[in-house]
Amino acid sequence: MLLSKLFRDAPEVEINKLCTDSRQVKPGSLFFCLDGMVTNGHKFIEPAIKNGAVAIVHSEDIQNYVDGIVYIKVDNVVNTLNQVVAKFYDYPTRKMYMYGVTGTNGKSTVTNIIKNIDDHFESCGYIGTIAIRYNDVNRAPDLTTPDTISLYSILSEMAASKVDAVALEVSSHGLEQHRVDAIDFDVAIFTNLTYDHLDFHGTMENYLHAKERLFYMMKPEGKAIINIDDDKYEEIANCCSCKVYSYGVNKKCDYQATNIELGMRGSEFDLVYEGNKYHVKTNLVALYNIYNLLAAIAALHVSGHDLNEIIKLCEHIDQIEGRLEIIDEGQPFNVIVDFAHTPDGLEKVFEYAKKITKDDGNIIAVFGSAGKRDVNKRPVFGEVASKYCDMIILTEDDPRDESAREIADEIKSGIKNGVKSIFIENRYSAIRQAIESANKDDTVLILGKGDEVFMYREDGRVPYIGDHNAAKEIIHKYILNDE
Repeated sequence: MLLSKLFRDAPEVEINKLCTDSRQVKPGSLFFCLDGMVTNGHKFIEPAIKNGAVAIVHSEDIQNYVDGIVYIKVDNVVNTLNQVVAKFYDYPTRKMYMYGVTGTNGKSTVTNIIKNIDDHFESCGYIGTIAIRYNDVNRAPDLTTPDTISLYSILSEMAASKVDAVALEVSSHGLEQHRVDAIDFDVAIFTNLTYDHLDFHGTMENYLHAKERLFYMMKPEGKAIINIDDDKYEEIANCCSCKVYSYGVNKKCDYQATNIELGMRGSEFDLVYEGNKYHVKTNLVALYNIYNLLAAIAALHVSGHDLNEIIKLCEHIDQIEGRLEIIDEGQPFNVIVDFAHTPDGLEKVFEYAKKITKDDGNIIAVFGSAGKRDVNKRPVFGEVASKYCDMIILTEDDPRDESAREIADEIKSGIKNGVKSIFIENRYSAIRQAIESANKDDTVLILGKGDEVFMYREDGRVPYIGDHNAAKEIIHKYILNDE
């Protein structure tokens, strides 16, 4: 695309790539000098030009100009990037129906339920923590909410592939860093707000304000779907200039679940909508997944899909990788893998484990806490786990350049009630210990990484077998003895 198409009065220079990282610049690139959290993009103008940038968008004064390079000074590089990226990729979100899901917990589950059900009506894409998926494409993501340029590149691919709708996980980091400012959302969903990411946001108030950005962005004809049982319901609802719909369990609302029956292999409830009751059967388990399912049902219904058809499709939702994933290889005890990595997330999984574990069964949990992330939640993890568990096995969970043992000691400081705990640094070995020590009717919980097949260590991201794969391999090799 010509630079003159992107900026008024700019010369007719051909632009074939947008970049904010000088290392990714190729000949013909337009380079944006973003002032990031770690460094200032203005420092990398010279390497960007060396790698082939033909134009620079900047906000600070430049000392040394290079002949033949176009320099465009703007007041705000981030705002300009959002305007340019949408135009460069021909406004893909205007061509697809956009669902945005934010909240501390439940983003991956809600977006994947939306995709799973919506795919029966039309072609729906998904972008989030688990993957990038549309039609026959299924590839790994780099971030929950990709950077602005990567995100628009993916959305452009989806639009070109005739995708009709997209379910996008919208993280608080992505909102705070303006990665989704140019997206034309049709539906915004708020799941909940609990303790997390305070290493980035500083306070819960700042964390809430980041989430609120999605709802301030909504166009008047858009729709907001908000969890009425969350303490922040009113504050989120007050941000909206669009129509607000509520969902929940404990309070009367637009989409309410009543008469809930939770089982090991599925759940049932009555959905009350506009005074009418609709009986819902689903293979999803645990109360928090009833909330996730309600959010998805509401979002799909307000988007024009038939409620009865949506409910029929709730009966068999595809297993969402690493989200309350039941590992059943024929072993005589329960094994569950879950991505839970917040105090509230852990407690909800523990509550579910308590319900499905027989009175004479034990709950054995394997988990750790990420290095270089919110350290204050570590002892809280220990305290929460000791309310429900009979044995806690602490292990590595993306330690980065921190000591996994020291992280475990911080978690251990919160363990109460005399609950036994041990530290096994190697995560595979820790999972093996939990599974080999389990007796009939026990429940083994493997928490924190879900379906992730990588580990962040001191030298960066390295391959890891994945908790779900480790559990299956260990069960076959050491419990069933068939490998």
